[in-house]
Amino acid sequence: MTHVFNDPADFKEDVLRGFALAYPHYVDRVPGASGFVRAGGALEGKVGLVIGGGSGHYPSYNGVVGTGFADGAVLGDIFASPSAEQVYRIARAANGGAGIVLGFGNYAGDRLNFKVAADRLIAEGIDTRIVYVTDDVASAAPDEQGKRRGIAGTFTVYKIAGAAAEAGADLDEVERVMAAANAATYSFGVAFDGCTLPGADEPLFHVAEGKMDFGLGIHGEPGISSVDSMSASELAATLVEKVLAERPAGTARAAVVVNGLGATKYEELYALFGGIAPLLTDAGVEIVAPEVGELVTSLDMAGCSLSVTWLDEELERYWLAPADTAAFKRGNAAVSTTFTKHRQVTEDVTAAATEEATEDSIAAAAIARSAVLAISETIEENKDYLGRIDAIAGDGDHGIGMSRGARAAAEAAAQTEGGVQTVLGAAGAAFGDKAGGTSGILWGLLLDGVGKSLGNTDKVTTARVVEAVRQAAADLQGFSKASLGDKTMLDALFPFVDSLVAEADRGRSLATAWSTAARACVDAAEATAALVPKIGRARPLAERSVGTPDPGAVSMGMIVTAIGTVLDEAAVEGSAAATAQTSEV
Repeated sequence: MTHVFNDPADFKEDVLRGFALAYPHYVDRVPGASGFVRAGGALEGKVGLVIGGGSGHYPSYNGVVGTGFADGAVLGDIFASPSAEQVYRIARAANGGAGIVLGFGNYAGDRLNFKVAADRLIAEGIDTRIVYVTDDVASAAPDEQGKRRGIAGTFTVYKIAGAAAEAGADLDEVERVMAAANAATYSFGVAFDGCTLPGADEPLFHVAEGKMDFGLGIHGEPGISSVDSMSASELAATLVEKVLAERPAGTARAAVVVNGLGATKYEELYALFGGIAPLLTDAGVEIVAPEVGELVTSLDMAGCSLSVTWLDEELERYWLAPADTAAFKRGNAAVSTTFTKHRQVTEDVTAAATEEATEDSIAAAAIARSAVLAISETIEENKDYLGRIDAIAGDGDHGIGMSRGARAAAEAAAQTEGGVQTVLGAAGAAFGDKAGGTSGILWGLLLDGVGKSLGNTDKVTTARVVEAVRQAAADLQGFSKASLGDKTMLDALFPFVDSLVAEADRGRSLATAWSTAARACVDAAEATAALVPKIGRARPLAERSVGTPDPGAVSMGMIVTAIGTVLDEAAVEGSAAATAQTSEV
């Protein structure tokens, strides 16, 4: 259990503040961003390696910023992807003019947010590449490596890529080396018990007494299969057998990492490695500079993993290269003679021009503010439930993340003047930035998309609202690449849209059509309980998810229902105002 914290909602910020104070000789905090770059800033002419993901994994990611490793690290809230805005800010600060490589584990929220940030950097002329890590053999079959999660093998992949960048490799070379290291890395883990989020009374999951779970995730996800507890030597044999099952032909030398997840301590890890090392040697594996310790944690999760990276001459050279960071040191990392000048990155303060809004759009913006506030209040009331159903096959952070995002969206909307596009755009940007993760960016895009369709000057009619929602939903599906039936929020969104369009076509008022569509959305959300997840963090635990509705679909139903109440109230007020005006006439 996490014992030391203030307000759980501020835990990540408190951690980052303390880390910055502890290690100013290694890192600089990037203003307005959740992360760090190397002390002194970006090195002129050097490829910048920026890594990131949710917090709660120390020393990943901020602990390995420094010479021979990462140039920047961006951290979302606990187990949640950082927002696209945060990734952009850190990457821009880490840009030394030779391009950026973004590295992260293969999770839906990270892929979406890092991709949006990369597109923005590229549009500004900063050549940016993405390499995500897929080392977890438990999460997908060998012929579907692209679907595998990134777990403790991320450490080895980042180290190798960081060494290549430190050696002066250009952007193409760093990208190639990192991709090669990922393709050569295989991991398998075991959980003994779940982790507890700050302020929570119970772990995200429990492993039954006398059992252990194989195939864990590093975001508090339970394992995929449960077996009877076994001795260290038996566990070593199981881990080795699973990892060596996919050994590439002709390989002999390997970087080996035994990683503890937070509550399984060094003595236990050494006892485990004492069984692993001779088994690997007997299998003809030459172990190169093994690492045993807490390298990619999951708060206080009890568990560990074995990672093997098969080395050729090039990868071995980079694996053995010196490094000097707050949490990891190897050899003597001398001051670079190739990169000697730090680049100072100035903040872009150019404000975007806004279109003057009409009175009709300003009136619609007032309703939009009320709707966004209702979203926040509804999520706040239900965040614990959303977290519980998310923990069945995920990391349990859906309620917390949605709460952060919706609260920020409501504050931004309340503080923003102008038409409905401006207000919803501000709400969407704040939602995506503060929520992070998959839900954050999707809801941010959804709010912003509706706002853009409505504009700041045109009359807001039922037909225009319906079309704005329909178009935003279609754009969201194209962005997320999810399909209906994948067990995501889309499985509730599209029944809502279809019903809304049908009711509007029948001549119903917006409030009436929305209310009917909201009921269809809630029903569709509940129906997702029967579906098997095909994407996202729940996919490796697909069978556990059956019987529980998708958290994103459930929150979708809650949100559109809350908006429906606001529209009903607005319709009543509008009718009363019209009656009063008629009476005065």
